[in-house]
Amino acid sequence: MRSSLAPGIWLLRAFSRDSWYRGLILLLTFLIYTCYHMSRKPISIVKSQLHQNCSELERPDNNSNSTTWCYWAPFDQDNYSQLLGGVDDAFLIAYAVGMFISGIFGERLPLRYYLFAGMLLSGIFTSLFGLGYYWNIHQLWYYVLVQIFNGLAQTTGWPSVVTCIGNWFGKGKRGFIMGIWNSHTSVGNILGSLIAGIWVDSAWGLSFIVPGVVIAVMGLISFFFLVEYPEDVNCTPPQHHSWCLESSDEGVLWHYLHCPFIFLQGVMEFSLCLLFAKLVSYTFLFWLPLYIVNVAHFGSKEAGDLSTLFDVGGIIGGILAGIISDYTNGRATTCCVMLIVAAPLLFLYNSVGQNGISSSIVMLIICGALVNGPYALITTAVSADLGTHKSLRGNAKALSTVTAIIDGTGSIGAALGPLLAGLISPTGWNNVFYMLISSDVLACLFLSRLVYKEIQVLELEGLLGHSILGAPPNPTFCVNHSLPLGAAGEPETNL
Repeated sequence: MRSSLAPGIWLLRAFSRDSWYRGLILLLTFLIYTCYHMSRKPISIVKSQLHQNCSELERPDNNSNSTTWCYWAPFDQDNYSQLLGGVDDAFLIAYAVGMFISGIFGERLPLRYYLFAGMLLSGIFTSLFGLGYYWNIHQLWYYVLVQIFNGLAQTTGWPSVVTCIGNWFGKGKRGFIMGIWNSHTSVGNILGSLIAGIWVDSAWGLSFIVPGVVIAVMGLISFFFLVEYPEDVNCTPPQHHSWCLESSDEGVLWHYLHCPFIFLQGVMEFSLCLLFAKLVSYTFLFWLPLYIVNVAHFGSKEAGDLSTLFDVGGIIGGILAGIISDYTNGRATTCCVMLIVAAPLLFLYNSVGQNGISSSIVMLIICGALVNGPYALITTAVSADLGTHKSLRGNAKALSTVTAIIDGTGSIGAALGPLLAGLISPTGWNNVFYMLISSDVLACLFLSRLVYKEIQVLELEGLLGHSILGAPPNPTFCVNHSLPLGAAGEPETNL
């Protein structure tokens, strides 16, 4: 008598060959970018260790009355906030500038080789920052130079992984899939915080060296297992453009200008929105642990652990933003609503969030969801939607450039946020939060035109009684050049 099929084999047969490969790519790219973000996080945890309150520590040598003996030069000066902000900006400005160039290289080089080289270099430069502790380096130029090269190396990650995902997955439930997938950002931040926290009080150099080694090893794994195109392993490629309207569909025409890249409908608006959304997100990424140390008076390790709750909220927010935008077909509207709600809650967190551990936990999770939700949606689903636009004529590699344009513009905000926080924080943390709230409002304003168009589409769908779009957001409709152009340069439509 034969036994029934083993459960494990039954599970293997339950999924098609294509599904297994898509699962592999989803998992591999998730782990790749988790490592990228994990290697960026240690600097925010170590900041409080580079300039701490020496009076609370036991001095090993009692021969000196210095109150700055525990500082790490050159961050032992009164303008340490500006110096630390400068180190942040060395990385972020290099990242922003390099991102625009990286997309061009990403189009022309095999992604597997490009990612391997970028992750290996990122590991080297992250480790070099930590080796400054063991080599007893106290020159500011060393840390700035390492951060510049690390920022350039890190630009290889995002255009590559988003392009790879765009090659393998269609639009169907892209917001939901990428909402889950984009949690790699928050997972990487959490892992980076926890790993850095292990050694921050004893040997902070290891807080950088260990993540550096991990990302280099992950680069080697990607070299051996990453598959760029479904066709390379005889899998079925996804359908990107089945949703486009024909001019005869119900007599209803929604058309936008056929413009490449930055002039593609929606690219500029989402890019500028991401600039301010990323400004807020990266200010929290680089300065939240120090804020908790200064305001709530926790230790460096405890502040680092508590700051991970902001990223836990980011995971929740990214998934919710993806689900809601898939259901409503409104990427811009989803982002705008979350940004509007985030503004007053940021004020509330600064006002009462540090009154107790319970309120701090709840507020950090909620603020993380609302701040990182729009950021996650724009950098993933929206970038992939725009990068696989019909006007790009099936050029999948153009997705790398579109992604780089959007994230590169956002990275300008990522550079400005920590810089402004370093300059403003000496005048009071309240002013830093006013800056963050203003940025949230500006991010929302840049999406107002797209939100208006999405609302028009929803009203039209209500009149027709069915969806005219399928999955994608309003800014990415197809173009029909046979239509006459209106005064504003857009095709005329009669509704």
